[in-house]
Amino acid sequence: MNDTTNRPPLPDRLSTDPASPHHVAEVFEHPVGIRFNGKERSDVEEYCISEGWIRVAAGKAVNRRGQPMTIKLKGEVEAFYR
Repeated sequence: MNDTTNRPPLPDRLSTDPASPHHVAEVFEHPVGIRFNGKERSDVEEYCISEGWIRVAAGKAVNRRGQPMTIKLKGEVEAFYR
């Protein structure tokens, strides 16, 4: 049932924002999970495994383009397909 042969490899850095240069649409065709410091998170906007950080929304604040304001959290990052 888990056919992993047609899934693209997860990149080192990935963003959910389609305007970002780090957005890979093929990856989001499959459910992606992020584990940060041993705990699974569902509110991650962007991550970088090699640098060890994630970006999450900072409350309900938005920037002038209507995108959520984010904060960077540092720690151990692991990305995986569910």
